[in-house]
Amino acid sequence: MGIACVATRASLGVEAPAVMVEVHLSNGLPAFNLVGLPEASVKEARERVRSALVNAGFEFPMRRITVNLAPADLPKQGGRYDLPIALGILAASGQIPLNSLKEREFVGELALTGEIRPCQGLLPVIIAARQAGRSLILPQDNRLDAELVGYPHIHLCCQLPQLTAFLHGQQQLPGLSIGTEWLDEAPPHPGPCLSEVIGQYQAKQALEIAAAGNHNLLMLGPPGTGKTMLASRIMSLLPPLNYEEALEVAALHSVAGMSIAPQKFQQRPFRAPHHTSSAISLVGGGSIPRPGEISLAHRGVLFLDELPEFPRRVLDCLREPMETGEVVISRAAAKLTFASRFQLIAAMNPSPCGSSDADSRASIEQINRYLARLSGPFLDRFDLSIEVPRLPAGTLSKQTSTGATSAELAQRVRRARETQLARAGVLNSDLSGKQLQQAGFTAADLQFLEQSVNRLGLSVRSFHRLQRVARTIADLDQSIQVERRHLAQALGYRAMDRLLAGLRQH
Repeated sequence: MGIACVATRASLGVEAPAVMVEVHLSNGLPAFNLVGLPEASVKEARERVRSALVNAGFEFPMRRITVNLAPADLPKQGGRYDLPIALGILAASGQIPLNSLKEREFVGELALTGEIRPCQGLLPVIIAARQAGRSLILPQDNRLDAELVGYPHIHLCCQLPQLTAFLHGQQQLPGLSIGTEWLDEAPPHPGPCLSEVIGQYQAKQALEIAAAGNHNLLMLGPPGTGKTMLASRIMSLLPPLNYEEALEVAALHSVAGMSIAPQKFQQRPFRAPHHTSSAISLVGGGSIPRPGEISLAHRGVLFLDELPEFPRRVLDCLREPMETGEVVISRAAAKLTFASRFQLIAAMNPSPCGSSDADSRASIEQINRYLARLSGPFLDRFDLSIEVPRLPAGTLSKQTSTGATSAELAQRVRRARETQLARAGVLNSDLSGKQLQQAGFTAADLQFLEQSVNRLGLSVRSFHRLQRVARTIADLDQSIQVERRHLAQALGYRAMDRLLAGLRQH
């Protein structure tokens, strides 16, 4: 009676729980039974494994084969179990030594010829194997994933006979030639420079503040004033990810079926979904839950252009993730949590015709209906809202300096972020109410801010957000205390509130 156990790992969001593939050969009519909550793609492994073993030159035992994927209450999907099932059959039938499977984990899909094909979402598997301290055998084509983690106890293979020869001790499998030393050699991402944008000095300053404190920014202005151009250039102001943050981002992309090249490993993600996107594509979900755009923008920027064109219910789905930094997707089989700590940059026109001044073709009622697509609680999540007006006459033809370059501003942003992390351990956008009490505000200035908030009809959330923005402005000025001018400047970045107040007066 032959029995063998092979270790592998399942996919459960960004986690990779351990799975034990137990193979039992017994006497009786030839049969191949697969148990342990397998989905359709796993049940099909019976035909792939049978053909792969025969075509690779092994004997397929004509006995009663029972394969159990433990734990039985964990759903299994995908072709990643093909290789462990095949090795379990070979070990149970005595064609490879049982001891060779100990302290090793195997993942891979089999072709009918015995070739080992790559699998999606293996980065969490590599991270989990590194934490468990076990050796891992992967398909050759998943090498890029392995290089991102740099775990030395990884072997790569492309053919089943090659792997069995390794398990017999007859040959070596290729591993990783380098660790993560390439991180120090990766050149910084140049990106478009902010100095290429003509005029819009207030918008550039707001962009610098948003980058320094990780604040959400809403840009309001007529078409063609450079809102999208400004938003794309915030990436040149943000510092690169550290190794652990980059690994978080890469794991989310891996689960979503997307790979990250090593040269882009430390670049912050920039996601710009179209306004026809559904709630599931934005937040995540599906029958097999996958990360949405907000999770793919984790540690980076989510840019929503033409904001009022998004369905209101879709935008309101962002409210909870923007506060908690994660999205929880509940299904009958599992409850998955995806990180979604992103910075929201949005752009919109002030009216359906693009302009809200005296030349506007839209009536007050039409403008109010247009802006009503954005709920008040959603707008309350923006720390800054600025107007991006049309350029004054003659600006385009003048050959004048366009201000600081992105490299210069990035240095200021980096210095301000280091100050924030040294003071509170988090960026200003994540300061709690207790931390704000120790952020350098005088009682008189807080009273002034409270009076301003009450006069503008803003919420308590806006009161705290204005404090955080003022603290970031002071950090950029290298000021220990938050002064009245910093609060006044923060109050100046409330263009949406001014627009709505002006419409109420008509």
